[in-house]
Amino acid sequence: MPNQLAVSPAPQLQRRLQARHLTMIAIGGSIGTGLFLASGASIAQAGPGGALVAYGLIGLMVYCLMTSLGELAAFMPLSGSFALYGARFVEPGFGFALGWNYWYNWAITVAVELVAAALVMQYWFPAIPGLVWSSLFLLITFLLNFFSVKGFGEAEYWCSLIKVTTVILFVITGLMMIIGILWQANPKVLTPWKLFTINDAPFAGGLPAILSVALIAGFSFQGTELIGIAAGESSDPQRTIPDAIKQIFWRILLFYGLAIVIISCLIPYTDKNLLNNDLSQISMSPFTLLFKRAGLAFAASMMNAVILSAILSAGNAGLYASTRMLYTLAMQGMAPSCFAKLSSTGIPRTALYATTAVAALCFLSALFGEQKIYIWLLSASAMSGFIVWVGIALSHYRFRRGYLLQGYDIHALPYRAKWFPCGPIMALIFCLLIMLGQGIPAFIDNSWNWQQLCMTYLGIPLFLLLWGGYRYYHKSSWVSYQAMDFNTYEKDNLSVESINP
Repeated sequence: MPNQLAVSPAPQLQRRLQARHLTMIAIGGSIGTGLFLASGASIAQAGPGGALVAYGLIGLMVYCLMTSLGELAAFMPLSGSFALYGARFVEPGFGFALGWNYWYNWAITVAVELVAAALVMQYWFPAIPGLVWSSLFLLITFLLNFFSVKGFGEAEYWCSLIKVTTVILFVITGLMMIIGILWQANPKVLTPWKLFTINDAPFAGGLPAILSVALIAGFSFQGTELIGIAAGESSDPQRTIPDAIKQIFWRILLFYGLAIVIISCLIPYTDKNLLNNDLSQISMSPFTLLFKRAGLAFAASMMNAVILSAILSAGNAGLYASTRMLYTLAMQGMAPSCFAKLSSTGIPRTALYATTAVAALCFLSALFGEQKIYIWLLSASAMSGFIVWVGIALSHYRFRRGYLLQGYDIHALPYRAKWFPCGPIMALIFCLLIMLGQGIPAFIDNSWNWQQLCMTYLGIPLFLLLWGGYRYYHKSSWVSYQAMDFNTYEKDNLSVESINP
């Protein structure tokens, strides 16, 4: 019998993420310091009612965006999905700019989270230099992403579970205090409803305050789109992605809504402690204050540990997201081909090395070198999440229009977003308003810091420069509805496979 050479299959991304991982990745991406710290500042600025309105509207917008992403990701489960959707259903240069925009956003965010984690560790170990903690956490995050995607998924699952459990305990404790089980009678303390309506509450500061809080809420919810990055490595994506999407909205709104109501009913919105947003002052977090009032003497240490887990979770997710996006760009010919190499376990390690190096350089320059360039990059990345959301809404709108115009059956989609076309249109308008409105507080109080305003909006011209540069160089144009391809898609190794819609 003649000898035959065995051909080893090419490495591919591994579909190891289950529904529980995807759900926790999406929920965990929206629960972090924005809830544990910034929720108090939001209530102080807009009052209890204003904060509820702002978070409710942004929560509704995020739900529309996630259903849009869910329809796209269930139909084409690709790693780094929304950059590919932007290229396929909007314009190739749009997808190129969207992908690089998202990559540098998360690469820089990893550095920011490492610095924040070091700051949190100063609470317990003030004598140890922050560089030690930043380096240690970078190593841990790198190792979690180095060996297998399941390591990333499990780490995100348990970190998110810690955050979710903390919020649930906070809600239960707060409700017990409101109904009087844990409330200590004190004639100087107003009843919960009186606190909710004290002075100008429940609405304080008017529409400008609500808009300002909406900006904070928008940043708090960023990270939910990670489910789109993980789509290419989820098991049975046609089932797990819709299941995860369906659970996200109500859980997030429940957490944020109940937390704001409880804080408002137990702490006056005029309390100066609520204005605190400093990681070094965790004892002033509304969560810490209420746990202390309930008799938990170790509340500050507990919340410090929870916030540390939230920060490390964000850094872990950021390294994963930016690595997969760089890999996707390389597979599409939009980045050097070396970043498309996979290990035998399906990990794009070259892309991981590059992203880790960028993250390390960023936080080292912030600690030791000239910070001006670092701050500019950070300001540019702050706008990135909203640009991605705009890309998701626009891609979904054009996808569905093209799908129907080509005569495909909408009932054949694995998951259908609700409220089309109102959902993506509303989300697109909300995102644009938030993006353009970020400098409004400076105009309202006449704090005209032109340098700060330029840095705030830096992400927009940077995105347009990437898009315009690609269009000029490649002479690309908008994809017409009739030219959209719904019959093939590129899987992990970009081999073409058929879809039967």
